[in-house]
Amino acid sequence: MNRRTAPACFSPEEAASRRRVRRYAVPRHMIEQAAERRTAGDWRGACAAALADVDIDLAEITEQCGQDVSAALEDDLRHLVPDLLRWHLPRLLHGWTTLDTGRTVVLARYRPVRPDEGPRSTPYLYVDTPPMRQGPQRVTLRFGTLGDEGPAGVFGSTTDDWRYARHLWDARHTAELREHAGGPGRLPFFDAEGRPLAPDALPSSDPGPGDAAARAEWVTLLHERGEVAEAFAAAGIDADLTAPATGPRWYRSDPVTAVGRLALDHTRLEREIRRLRGEGVGDRFLISADWRTYLLLEPTATGLALKAVDRDEAEGLPLLPETLWRRLPDLDLLRVGGIEPEHLHPLVGAALFPGVRPEGGIGGPPGPDAPPPVRVRCRGEWHEVGFRPGGLLRMPHSDEEQQRERALRAFGGDVAGCFAVEQTWASGEGRLPKALHAQRRDLFLRAQHGDTEGVLRLLDMGVDPRVCAASGRSLLHVLNLLDHEPLLPRLLAAGLDLEVRDAEARTPLFVAVAERGSRALVEALLDAGARIDVEDHMEMSLAHVVRRYRRHDLAFLEKRVREEHPDAGADWWDDHMDSLEDDE
Repeated sequence: MNRRTAPACFSPEEAASRRRVRRYAVPRHMIEQAAERRTAGDWRGACAAALADVDIDLAEITEQCGQDVSAALEDDLRHLVPDLLRWHLPRLLHGWTTLDTGRTVVLARYRPVRPDEGPRSTPYLYVDTPPMRQGPQRVTLRFGTLGDEGPAGVFGSTTDDWRYARHLWDARHTAELREHAGGPGRLPFFDAEGRPLAPDALPSSDPGPGDAAARAEWVTLLHERGEVAEAFAAAGIDADLTAPATGPRWYRSDPVTAVGRLALDHTRLEREIRRLRGEGVGDRFLISADWRTYLLLEPTATGLALKAVDRDEAEGLPLLPETLWRRLPDLDLLRVGGIEPEHLHPLVGAALFPGVRPEGGIGGPPGPDAPPPVRVRCRGEWHEVGFRPGGLLRMPHSDEEQQRERALRAFGGDVAGCFAVEQTWASGEGRLPKALHAQRRDLFLRAQHGDTEGVLRLLDMGVDPRVCAASGRSLLHVLNLLDHEPLLPRLLAAGLDLEVRDAEARTPLFVAVAERGSRALVEALLDAGARIDVEDHMEMSLAHVVRRYRRHDLAFLEKRVREEHPDAGADWWDDHMDSLEDDE
């Protein structure tokens, strides 16, 4: 693998975020379990394996929309690849690896139920992403009309239209990903065998139209060097990047700067727009460059015209889906060494590099490995600290030494070396050796993405379950992200404290209530003895949290807190929420 720095419009921060996304967001066992259930005809089981909740009643849809709509929907559901859908879903990035919040991704459109009522009677198959970046990374598959739809196919800014990107989720179309990524022949920046090209193998001047891959490379290199106008010209796009002269000067943005941050796939734009126009979606399309500036793209007799426009000029025009205008992130990651070919989603790898199989095949991201021992400077010597059976840190110190150091710590004394590492691991406060810090991050990232099996495997390998993140959160605090049934008894048996507080003074029960943990988890924590008279750093009680986040499923808990602990929490929270409800 040729490892280089990230491209200019694929920042090191985004490259790191996307690298972690690919490693943790869709673990290999999820891909395998979903594929097994899907190929057996169990599309609901495949969705469950991929953390996709299904809010679809086919019998009800048949009754309300007709047999033809229901049959078309069921056919799409049988071919849905929910783990591939999750692989491609939009992410927050900028240091996060979780799904972008509050978004709707439209997958398919069906016959209008009441054509005389306009587009709002048109049903869609769509996916809703989670409402919270810290909450469970579950998505919800739904069927119905969309409230933010204007003219047919024109959606609001929080909706992504994937109706013409079935290669991202439909098993019948996954091979089309290669065409969208670069077409037949070799892919840009890769040789015929799927290996990234060395810098000296890339074009140093315009190669002309005869080599499509080399032309795409040249255009992208121009763009990454900041030669934005020249890149559009090389791609045959007539671009006017003059800033729209509307609004106060301080409000305007520089289109050249905004466009320079986009990972545009220039040579693909005209092809995608003409294809959508042929499908009857529209004649002109927009790309959002930033929150003030849009790019208006329109086919011409000789090619494609592009113009920077403001929000008013963009009103009512369809957005070109990001998946149709940006370079495929997987190829950018492969190009900079952020992912190995064998760790691609199997359907992505098969589409991008047909006939090319890395040694060991393509099977998805790697599972967790047994954490190796870590070297720690202790009393002028190098000691190895690791995990031993039972999940406790192993140190080269006698039981008497460990007992003496713990007594010193209990009386407020300072500890160092191996004992400081042990203290930091269990409290989250202080610095860990780099390798041990990476092991802790690996564990909590797997938890963040709902990888219960990966977390259990690490615990089976001996990882100390008493670990705390730098935020002060223990594994009990992240049970809202995982399947608590196999984990909670194990963590309690290991001696974890149900009342431990994180940096915001929140207990595991408080986090479960505030960050969309299931009712089953809340009840399990209550059955285990979790206290309900707790407050966080903002003096919110559990009753306040239930009300604030409209956890109607936990009304029983609000009632119990108010009856048993009427003084819990600050009174002004109720006044504040009363005023908010009055405003509504």
